[in-house]
Amino acid sequence: MRSRFLRWLARLGGASIVFALFTLAAYLSFSQFVRRGVTPVPDVAGLPRAEAEALLTDSGLVLEVEEEAERHDDTVPVGAVLQQKPAARSFAKRGSVVRVGLSLGPEVVEVPDLDGLDLTAARVALGNVGLRMGRAVAVYRLSGPSGTVAEQEPAAGQMVGYAAEVDVYLGEESHAETFLMPDLIYRDHDLVRHFFERRGFQLGGVKPEPYEGVAEGVILRQYPLAGHPLTRNDVISLVVSIPSEERG
Repeated sequence: MRSRFLRWLARLGGASIVFALFTLAAYLSFSQFVRRGVTPVPDVAGLPRAEAEALLTDSGLVLEVEEEAERHDDTVPVGAVLQQKPAARSFAKRGSVVRVGLSLGPEVVEVPDLDGLDLTAARVALGNVGLRMGRAVAVYRLSGPSGTVAEQEPAAGQMVGYAAEVDVYLGEESHAETFLMPDLIYRDHDLVRHFFERRGFQLGGVKPEPYEGVAEGVILRQYPLAGHPLTRNDVISLVVSIPSEERG
């Protein structure tokens, strides 16, 4: 009885092994069948269209551009791939399509003409095209309504990035010839003095100040500050560097 049971148990074990081998062979055959002609999708994000298409072609895939997926991007150059479907490193059958969206590059807008607008109207005009108001500086001028834009930077018609700032200079009435004070910092004092004196401007006292690492005669500070209105009746004051060993 015992020997019969052992023989039955041996037959059962053998049948189990055969079944397991059959199952494994079937699984491997099915897996090979399913994966036959399947390839991993390469990552083409950030590549120019031509390079992306060549890479997909090498993998047996076809590139298709979706125009509705195109959008502006500040970091991805114009014409480069922004997104792809199927995703990179997924599997696709050879000959299938990979759809991509291309970058339109950074969004740029045209600077509107703000000449003659008051500050509120200028801000609205900038906002309408996606730009922002930068500095608003008052300058004197001989003609034109007070409080309206006399100059702007960048100039009207220039193309700038979306949400860029535009500086405006608002005119104020003046009966004297008025100029915009230039930036004199780190310029040579002698050259600056000759420039202004030849044009009839008044230079006041020059204060010497030791400043390590800066050559002698370099302008460190100025008054009026750069961007402020300046007439020939205004006094220009400067602080100029001297060698540090002359301190005291």
